Amino acid sequence: MDTFFNPRSVAVIGASNSPFNLGATICRCMNEYSKWDGTVYAVNRKGEDVFGCKGCRAVTDIEGDVDLAVIITPAGVVPDFVEQCAAKGIRRIIIESSGFSEGGEEGRALQRRIDETAREHGLRIMGPNCLGVLNAANGFSCFYGVQPDNHHEFLGSESGSVSFIIQSGGIVVIVLESFLMDVVKANKIVSIGNKSDIDEADMLKYFEQDDSTQVVAMYLENIKQGRKFIETARKMKKPVLVFKVGRTSEGARAAMSHTAGMANNDAVFDMACRQAGVIRVNAISELHSLPKMFTHMPPLKGRRIAVFTNSGAFGGITADLLVQSGLEMARLSKDTQEKLSRTGQIFNASNPIDLGPAISMQTFLEIFDILLSSDEVDGLLPVPSLWHPMVIEAIVELVKKCHHYGKPAAIYTPNAVHKTVNYRSKYQVPLFESPEEAVRALKVSYQNTLNLAMKQGLDGLHALLPGGGEKTCAGMG
Repeated sequence: MDTFFNPRSVAVIGASNSPFNLGATICRCMNEYSKWDGTVYAVNRKGEDVFGCKGCRAVTDIEGDVDLAVIITPAGVVPDFVEQCAAKGIRRIIIESSGFSEGGEEGRALQRRIDETAREHGLRIMGPNCLGVLNAANGFSCFYGVQPDNHHEFLGSESGSVSFIIQSGGIVVIVLESFLMDVVKANKIVSIGNKSDIDEADMLKYFEQDDSTQVVAMYLENIKQGRKFIETARKMKKPVLVFKVGRTSEGARAAMSHTAGMANNDAVFDMACRQAGVIRVNAISELHSLPKMFTHMPPLKGRRIAVFTNSGAFGGITADLLVQSGLEMARLSKDTQEKLSRTGQIFNASNPIDLGPAISMQTFLEIFDILLSSDEVDGLLPVPSLWHPMVIEAIVELVKKCHHYGKPAAIYTPNAVHKTVNYRSKYQVPLFESPEEAVRALKVSYQNTLNLAMKQGLDGLHALLPGGGEKTCAGMG
């Protein structure tokens, strides 16, 4: 699987100098924009060079070895090119063309030809109807449509630790653009499309073994093989977030027409996520907003949350949100409240703690130490307004103290979103953009803690039961 992300040589089949040719954008990206230093061949009818990439009329005309083929041609000729790849000895293929199982009986017949060739020659195929892969660490990307003005969004100089498994290319773009203004960055992204061969379970297994991946996030329109998905996800020790379309009958119908997969029963999928220890997210935005809770904070190991704010209104708002989410407002003892009161002019020392506007850096630091060291508190929900530069400096120190004490804080600053985003980018601190988002981050952090405990318990139970004692959901392939 690693060859898809770290090839030494690539053949882009269908790349030409025709106007608006998508294969040409792949060649140009790999040969001109990217820091990836492999060899690229362009396969087209004229055998012409494309943006400095050596041209050939057929795959078998390429003189050197080829690790990976990227096919982006009309669907009708794809099976022939797959056969050429097999004859050339190329065992890893990405088919970005559409018009297969999602395109009626003619498309299904083309897919069957590809499947037969793959089985006969031991090929691994990604797609069809996909965008391919991106590896931010080495700069390799075979995404089509990358232009000079959006190159940074796709292949910025900085790689991160969040890897994505995405069926739709459009979601890839949203994620990459959103990361431009956040503290987390993409590590690897794979767009799996119709999943004729490689599916979400295969990629989960790969990312679990990938040392550079810390969190895995998925956008899915269907599950190819339910049992395989559950059994693979159960073995994951890394947080797995998934957004799945098809909650309604209309959404399921739209998903089926897009990537040729039955969108499965939503209740069954929900049960599968619980069995597999996968966190189901509620919005596309959570795929890029929530990972920073895992990459920049310790895990939340209990439900008890302490809130402190210099706006009394947000004390009540966040208290409601926490309770509604299934978390708890920490009950602070009289001793803890007296310690808090001695730090400065605090309006209210019970939880939620109302700091008031007149507060110093020293007071902030003392409050952090009191709350994080308390056995009554599992995590923090700080809601300080960025009214003074000292506040953001205190937040920077809070992040350090969270790691020192091993307890997380989901930080929301009640300011206009553009101000929060600018401070987050400038100071590289994990600020959330709404109180709902911050509470949700605490919830999924705790959920992941419970998931890991469940998996450890299931591993022990599995060893004791004859045949593993495995049961899984029906209705998911």
